Amino acid sequence: MQFLYFDAGIGAMIAQAAVAVAAGVLLFYKSIKYKIRTLLGLQKDTSEEVFDDIDIDDSTLENASKDDK
Repeated sequence: MQFLYFDAGIGAMIAQAAVAVAAGVLLFYKSIKYKIRTLLGLQKDTSEEVFDDIDIDDSTLENASKDDK
C-alpha cells in the first residue's frame, strides 16, 4: 500500500483554492442566486423583455438629422 506525500506546499495550495472559492461565491452571490432561482422556476427570466419597454421618438434623439424631424 502506497501513501501519498503531502508537504506544506500542497496544504497552502488547498488553502488558497478554498479562499478563492469562498471569495468567488461572495463576490458573485447575487448572480449565482438569480441563475439558480431562474433555473428552478422561482423567478421569471426578464432578460428578453428589457428592450420591449423602451420607446424612443425620433424627434427626441440628440443626433437626429434635419430630415428625420
